[in-house]
Amino acid sequence: MTDLNKLVRENVKALVPYSCARDEFRGKAGIFLDANENPYGKLNRYPDPHQSELKSAVSKLRGIAEANIFIGNGSDEIIDLCYRIFCNPGTDKALIFSPSYGMYEVAAAINDVKIIRVPLNVNFQIDMEALLPFLNNESLKLIFICSPNNPTGNCMKKADIKSILSQFEGIVIVDEAYNDFNDHTSFIHMIGKYSNLIVIQTFSKALGLAAARIGMAFADEAIIGFLNKIKPPYNVSVLNQRAALKRLNSISETEDQIKRIRKERDRLSFDLQQLGIVIKIYPSDSNFLLVKVTDATSIYNELVDNRVIVRNRTTIVDNCLRITVGTRYENSRLVKVLKNITI
Repeated sequence: MTDLNKLVRENVKALVPYSCARDEFRGKAGIFLDANENPYGKLNRYPDPHQSELKSAVSKLRGIAEANIFIGNGSDEIIDLCYRIFCNPGTDKALIFSPSYGMYEVAAAINDVKIIRVPLNVNFQIDMEALLPFLNNESLKLIFICSPNNPTGNCMKKADIKSILSQFEGIVIVDEAYNDFNDHTSFIHMIGKYSNLIVIQTFSKALGLAAARIGMAFADEAIIGFLNKIKPPYNVSVLNQRAALKRLNSISETEDQIKRIRKERDRLSFDLQQLGIVIKIYPSDSNFLLVKVTDATSIYNELVDNRVIVRNRTTIVDNCLRITVGTRYENSRLVKVLKNITI
């Protein structure tokens, strides 16, 4: 068992969290004269700071107890809070496997935490031999594992993740933002086995609510307690909580969209493979494809000129474009434009 007492910053342990008006009263009915709100309007009341209704719905969807769920203002807030809880600025470190999601490094820089980068191997999997020397580093507090990984699209080997969880004394954060687009089992059901595990998921991808900025963390109840302790009191708006609840009430529509996206991913991959400018399409467990082309920057610019926007990732993975799977029309339009490019 991981000793959280040794990992959590001393100032966080000593912190007395802000107590808002709705912490002291949790009912829904009554004359509210406790929070200095304007008594007029439809959006005049503060949101539930505990997101109780939304957590209940997420609990039923994922089969996880509400006490093990944290709701954040996007996954990025959760990432930032993890640094604030576990990493002392200027002294502690976090580890990432590159290439990966850029916000891990940005949040580290904001919190004055040094990043250790361990490159993925040629198959974009974790290089366990390269990682092992770092696991006993006392200043290393966080390891981020993006699975499926962004921008490579593949899931990491479960055996490798379990090995890291077992050997590392710090916190392992498994970011599953894209996990709904494959058949791999989520790590959320392992939080009872590994007290140092935090699993991040999001409403932005499969659930189609990127504009609402809602992230989810699943972890040991003690970790959830620290996340709740230091978060802003009203971190998820009423509008966004309502949007998330509405989406969860139409989960069959989400499941249908996921099926369509996965089918289009296969079709798009096949069509791209027929193009002379495409060198390689990497296997994907997500809703995007990492595509190696002859000249990523020139092709990207040609696409922009034709009002088709993809992501140029050549500075991270040489001559690669990251292409999100769109609708059938959008994907066909992309391929049509690419057929006319001869770079």
